[in-house]
Amino acid sequence: MDRNTVIGLFLIFALFITWNYLTAPTKEELEARKRAQDSIAALQNIDTTTGSQLATDIVQADTSLLEEAVVESDSVAQIRKLAEFGPFAAAAEGTEETITIENEVFIVSFSTKGGHISEVLLKNYHKIEEDEKKKEIELPLKLLEDEKDRFEYLLPIGNVAGGVVKTSDLFFQVVEKTDRKVVLRASAGQGRYFEQRFEITDPQKYVLDYNVKMEGLQGVIDQDAQGIQLHWLNYLDKLEKNTRYERMYSSTYYKEVDDSPTYLSLTRNDTDNTEDTPVKWVAHANQFFTTSLIADDSFQTGLMDVQGMEEEDADLKRLETRLLLPYSHDRSESVDMTFYLGPKEFSRLRAMGDNLEDVIPFGWSIFGTINRWVVRPIFNFLSTFIGNKGVVILFLTLIVKLSLFPLTYRMLYSQSKMAALKPQLENMRAKFKDDQQKQSAEQMKLYREFGVNPLGGCMPLVLQMPIWFALYRFFPAAIEFRQASFLWATDLSSYDVIARLPFEVPLGFGSHISLFTILWAATTLIYTYYNSKHMDMSAANPAMRYMQYIMPIMFLGFFNSYASGLTAYLFFSNLINIAQTLITKNYIIDQEKIKRELEAYRKKPKKKSGFQARLEEALKEQQRVQAEKEASKNKKKK
Repeated sequence: MDRNTVIGLFLIFALFITWNYLTAPTKEELEARKRAQDSIAALQNIDTTTGSQLATDIVQADTSLLEEAVVESDSVAQIRKLAEFGPFAAAAEGTEETITIENEVFIVSFSTKGGHISEVLLKNYHKIEEDEKKKEIELPLKLLEDEKDRFEYLLPIGNVAGGVVKTSDLFFQVVEKTDRKVVLRASAGQGRYFEQRFEITDPQKYVLDYNVKMEGLQGVIDQDAQGIQLHWLNYLDKLEKNTRYERMYSSTYYKEVDDSPTYLSLTRNDTDNTEDTPVKWVAHANQFFTTSLIADDSFQTGLMDVQGMEEEDADLKRLETRLLLPYSHDRSESVDMTFYLGPKEFSRLRAMGDNLEDVIPFGWSIFGTINRWVVRPIFNFLSTFIGNKGVVILFLTLIVKLSLFPLTYRMLYSQSKMAALKPQLENMRAKFKDDQQKQSAEQMKLYREFGVNPLGGCMPLVLQMPIWFALYRFFPAAIEFRQASFLWATDLSSYDVIARLPFEVPLGFGSHISLFTILWAATTLIYTYYNSKHMDMSAANPAMRYMQYIMPIMFLGFFNSYASGLTAYLFFSNLINIAQTLITKNYIIDQEKIKRELEAYRKKPKKKSGFQARLEEALKEQQRVQAEKEASKNKKKK
């Protein structure tokens, strides 16, 4: 080997030594690399409770070190899942599947991604939509089917990113499945898991028994956690033809343990917080259907929120509820609950207990009481004999009018007395036509002389008003009228359509014409005209005289888009009113006898009541003040 060759080899060796020296890792880099390699090697055997924090440390290490670690292992994704999901990292991977159970009335579908209800198909109901030609089309009716819906538990685990693991991000394994039962489990390793059990126990009920079980999680969930939060987000679908009133009767209802049920606003955005008060149940309710969650014991607290959607949106409302489930940090804990997923039928809801039937918007106070315990039982009784709901409304109207006939009779008798005094009143007004104050005083004197109460015809009407207001709430709330047809009306819970308009009429009238509304307005005008002919209207304010004819026209816009069951009831009520009035005044009330009674009362000695004395004194004082004003005016003119 010559000298040049030796020198060349020496230079190459020197360059190699120099390159190794310059590229060698520092002591700190060697230690960090060792930690990464050791952590990757330990992933399969490490306790995931503490391993999640170690994974967080690794993810936060120098990226170049992780890239070098990937050369030796492909576990960086596992490390990141461990950092995000902690002991549930293994459950964060999987394939979403759909599982179904059913009975004779509904089919409930579940997604293994999140282990939640993904759809409820009601077999005996459907929704109606109109095509471009306004032809009605039947579609399957589903609840909880919106992809934006959420039903998830927020598990407080402090050593994961964000401090919370959401069950909606986990894949649940099917550990048991029958036609009416499914058990879904998200594993946390080492025999620990979060489990959801759903079971149908009755073939004819819209009821789903629901149990949440947490096994071995006492060392995983934060020790400071006061409970497990349930987050329920529900976008209500439009299920009815008349979405305007469907929106008005849809909201979140809930019941605190020691209180009566209540609800969030039906007409505006609203939020309610029970703070430290336990909640028995919460219901996300459409006009005729509800998804209700009832605790066997109670939820610790509840936060409910309702947001209305725009008219053009596909959804009706956005309902969001947050409930706190009790948690005692025991090794094995479970919470029993029940779902009601179906129609708002009074008997079914009442059978659930805890006043769940109050999700039906029959109204509160006296109006709700009348609907629940008077009108509804009568309607159900009639329905056992009569198949058509429209005919049932006719008989219901007849029963209501007959039961109120004593009040109607008193009103008509009072009107007949007023009509008998009409000649005297006209003469008196002609005599004092230039003195309105004197007219009023003499009119009251005449009434007192003959024993006539000018308000006698009004009081029976006032006493009937609670029933009218109750029925106003009954027809749009009772599911029995939903899609029930009668004559030209295809759905007594919505407006009837006899004709379509090529344009939209404002003030709620819509682009259709409701014949029941037109018939109600026409019969109201006829009845008003008949009564006016037989009553003394000369003393009434001209504006008031015309208002009684204008009011039915003004209400056309309101009733044209209202439930045709109500407008049919109002039309039948007018027909019966006209018949009762004609028969009572012409065949039952003896007009000559009324005249004799008035004359006999006039001859009796009179004793002024305190009210009458005060009224006369007030009229005299008013006359005196008016006379002084007139005298002052005349004095100024002179």
